[in-house]
Amino acid sequence: MRILRNYILKECILPFFLALAVLSCVFLLGYTVKLAHLVINKGVPLLVVGKMFLLLIPVLLQYTMPIACLIAVILAFSRLSADNEIIAIRASGIHIQRLIVPLVAVGFILSLVAFLLNDKVVPFAHHQQKLLEKTLGFENPTALLEPGTFIKAFKGQTIFIHRVEGNKFYNITIWQPQPDGRPTRTIIANRGEFTKSPDGKQLILKLIEGVSDEIDPKNSENFYKLNFKTLFITLNVSTGQEKIEKKPKSMSLKELIEERHAQEQLLVDTSRLETEYFRKLSWSFAPLIFVTLGFPLAVITNRRERSANVILAIVAASTYYLLALTCEALSIEQKAPAYLIMWTPNLIGLIAAIYFNHKLCES
Repeated sequence: MRILRNYILKECILPFFLALAVLSCVFLLGYTVKLAHLVINKGVPLLVVGKMFLLLIPVLLQYTMPIACLIAVILAFSRLSADNEIIAIRASGIHIQRLIVPLVAVGFILSLVAFLLNDKVVPFAHHQQKLLEKTLGFENPTALLEPGTFIKAFKGQTIFIHRVEGNKFYNITIWQPQPDGRPTRTIIANRGEFTKSPDGKQLILKLIEGVSDEIDPKNSENFYKLNFKTLFITLNVSTGQEKIEKKPKSMSLKELIEERHAQEQLLVDTSRLETEYFRKLSWSFAPLIFVTLGFPLAVITNRRERSANVILAIVAASTYYLLALTCEALSIEQKAPAYLIMWTPNLIGLIAAIYFNHKLCES
């Protein structure tokens, strides 16, 4: 049995790492084009772009590693089944379900790896990405400006620019939401450019030839139009790590619990924190679910074609993640409790795995 166990694991190792590498490269391809644009067209240092690229890898691994598990198991056992090796194993008196024991052990280990990834590594990578964006926004703010898109990189305002040429940009619209439900302040300018304060600690947006909404001194809830030739706006860009507010995706499980308790004291909605907490937990079990599901699917389908098996694995994984994202949206909208709805994809996957394994035993 030991020889058979090692043989099965050896059959799965190579497809796993190949699938992991291919899937990661495919997902990174779109980001690579964007990062190359920052280097070539925006003048962002290659070292900064390299750090951004490396920080993307652990974020993608939380998706690609479970899918790679499923592809590896389906490819390995589809070949064994197509070559009648499964029949030979059964004929030698070994029960078919004994073959899944080493896979479940490996799936459990990979789930522990996924747990550490979701709890520690991915939040750290998310937070470091935000730090790089803030630093980049201060040192090279034009790198954050993309013509024809709504730019929300600068806190407290949304910027829309029609054309960017070097450090100068044209046809700018800025929206600045106001507190207490007051109307949003709008600023429109023909031209603009970035500059820094004399002490070099603040980023200044210089707008030329435009019109802005200014608070009416007689009624603070109203604005009046003011034409200007030059208008300076101080942008909120922080370069210190302690000043970067952590989003739920940048928090560990412990930090999510602490933040939830703090917000509950203030009677603030905590649905996003609860959703992210149970998402990290439930997604950690995806490798184990995919391994136990992939084994019976591969043996039952009995197909040698690798392309068909890869498609089967991707369809199964896509169904899982689409269902997971749907449950995440329902949890955020408070349509269902997070501690129940976020486990639904795992429960469905587990039921499917039990059903197909039972069907395999009867065949």
